[in-house]
Amino acid sequence: MKYLDLIAVLFAAVLLVSNVASTKLVVLGPFTFDGGTLLFPLAYIFGDVLTEVYGYKRSRRVIWLGFFALLLATLTFQGVAALPAPKDEESQRFAQAFGLLLGLTPRIVLGSLLAYFLGEFANAYVLAKLKVKTEGRFFWLRALTSTLVGQGLDTGIFLLVAFYGVFPPGVLWTVFLSNYVFKVGVEALMLPVTYGVVGFLKRAEELDVYDRDTDFNPFRLA
Repeated sequence: MKYLDLIAVLFAAVLLVSNVASTKLVVLGPFTFDGGTLLFPLAYIFGDVLTEVYGYKRSRRVIWLGFFALLLATLTFQGVAALPAPKDEESQRFAQAFGLLLGLTPRIVLGSLLAYFLGEFANAYVLAKLKVKTEGRFFWLRALTSTLVGQGLDTGIFLLVAFYGVFPPGVLWTVFLSNYVFKVGVEALMLPVTYGVVGFLKRAEELDVYDRDTDFNPFRLA
């Protein structure tokens, strides 16, 4: 496994950076979304690469590693935000800014973790199952289908858990569509690159796993 550790580290890095960047809302053309959306689709692309080349079982381990990395970062930010700062004016100002940016509310934390967990595992499951059914053909179709399912769950669950009852349903629906269309669009545009990376890894690793007898239980790590 020459490149599995590299893919795993990049996956976790994208997940952590996008989670921090999500504290700012941005406007890009007709889309309004959190800043993490600019980078987060790469996590699903890495997920596709992992499952396509290394199989669901190895992808499952990396998803769990990403989950614990995200949990550790979130708990650390929460703990630091809760600790008192020195009484001088400058320290208090920085502490307030830190709390506003990274001291996330429990609903946002729970929504982020649940959305990541369910979305990533759904993405890996659909891709692995379709690979067996299509006998490894039509990667573009499998990648897009798994993304449609995974990103739909990820975006929908996060918005419902984090913001249901905070914003009107119409606003939530608009934000959902904006995020969903953008994320799936990025995956579609990146397909040529994903094809190239998958092809390179299969040749370099001399590996192309088919999950014909895999136990897809997300909690089975053995």
